[in-house]
Amino acid sequence: MYFLLSLGAFRCVFPIGEKIDQSARLEISNDSEVIRMANHLESFLSAARRVLRPGESRGLGFVLPHEYKRILVVRTDRIGDVVLSTPVIKVLRDNYPHAFIAMMVSPHSKEIVEGNPYLDEVVLYDKDAKEKGWLSSIKFSRKLNKSKFDIAIILHPTNRVHLISYLAGIPKRIGYDRKMGFLLTDKFSHTKQLGQKHELEYNLDLLENLGLRIDDKKLFMPIRSASEEWAEDFFKSQGINNADKLLLINPAASCPSKIWPSDRFAQVAERLAQRYGLKVIIVCGPKDVFIAEKVIAQMKIPAYSLAGKVSLSQLASLLKRSALFISNDSGPVHIASALGVAVISIFGRKQKGLSPKRWGPIGIRGKALHKDVGCINCLAHNCKKEFACLKAITVEDVLGAADNLLRCGV
Repeated sequence: MYFLLSLGAFRCVFPIGEKIDQSARLEISNDSEVIRMANHLESFLSAARRVLRPGESRGLGFVLPHEYKRILVVRTDRIGDVVLSTPVIKVLRDNYPHAFIAMMVSPHSKEIVEGNPYLDEVVLYDKDAKEKGWLSSIKFSRKLNKSKFDIAIILHPTNRVHLISYLAGIPKRIGYDRKMGFLLTDKFSHTKQLGQKHELEYNLDLLENLGLRIDDKKLFMPIRSASEEWAEDFFKSQGINNADKLLLINPAASCPSKIWPSDRFAQVAERLAQRYGLKVIIVCGPKDVFIAEKVIAQMKIPAYSLAGKVSLSQLASLLKRSALFISNDSGPVHIASALGVAVISIFGRKQKGLSPKRWGPIGIRGKALHKDVGCINCLAHNCKKEFACLKAITVEDVLGAADNLLRCGV
C-alpha cells in the first residue's frame, strides 16, 4: 500500500490508506518528458487527489464571480513581491466585501500581510524548512483542502504552489501558464520577463481577467504598535528627538549585481547629513551586516547601525519617521513606497524583467536610478565588466535625486 510520485529529481514513496491504480503511476526523468506527458500527469494527479482525499464529493466546476465565498491569494516569493501584491487584497475586498479572504506567503513575508485589515487569514507555507520536502508539501495541500477555498489566485508561478492548489481541490485556480501551468483552470501567458509594465500591474492583470472593478492600486504596509514602541525606545536611547530628520540607508541586496559600491553610499550619506542636518541610520538583513560595516567604516561622521537587528515591522516604523530612504533594488524600497516615504532605488543589470519599469518604486516620491552601459547579455553576478552598470551611477547622480526629493519634503 503506497503512493509513488516522481517529478524530475523528486521521487517519493509513502504509505496510504488504499492502493493507487497502477495505470496512474508515472515516472518522469527530465523536463522534456514533463511537457510531452502533461496529459498523463493530469490523470495521475487526479488519481493522487482521490487517494489523498478519499470520499470527497466536492466538484471541480467553475464558480461564478459573484459566488466566491472563500478566496486564497498566493505569493510565496520575496518581500518586495509581496508588498507589490497588497493592492490585490484590497481590490478583492472591494469586489467581495463578505468573502473570506486569505493570503498564502512564506514566513519571512508574514509581517507584510499580518494586520492587513482586508485579510481574514494569513497562511504560512515554509518551503525552506517545515514544508521543504515534497511529501510535507503534499501533506500541506491536505491541510489546505480543509479550508474549502473556492478560488486560488496565484500571483507568482512555481511548480509547488500549482501542485499544492491542485491537490487541495481548489475548484478555480488562476495564474500564469508557466511551471506546471497546466494544473491551473485559468492560465494566462507569462510575459513578465519582458518587463513591459510594473509588477503591480502584472498582479492586477489576473483580477482584470476575472472582470473585477479596480479602483485602488495603493500599496499597504501595516504599522504595529509594538514596533512603534520599539522605535520610540530606540530613538530615546540614541538621543534622537522628533525634530531630527532621518536618512535611512540600505547598502545590501539579494545579489552582488545589485549592490552599489559601499564607498559611494558612505559619501552620499556624509554629504546629505551635512547638507540637510540628517541623522544617518544603516539597515540591512542579518546576512549583509558586513556590507553595512564597510559603509560605516568609510564614513567620517557618526551613523547608527541597525544592520541585522530589525524586523520588517520595525523597519516600517523607522521608515515612517524618515525624510529619505536610499537603497539598492530590494524589498524595503517597496515598503518605503507603501508608507509614502521619499525613496531612491539604485539599479544595475540590463535585463527587461529586472528593470526599473517593472521593479521601480511606486509613486511621485520614488526615484529609480539606472544606466545602460551597452551590455548585450547581462551575466548578473558573473559579470565580466566589474558591474560597470552600477559604477556608472555616480555619487552626484544620487545626490541630485536626493536634492529633488528632499527640497520638496524636508
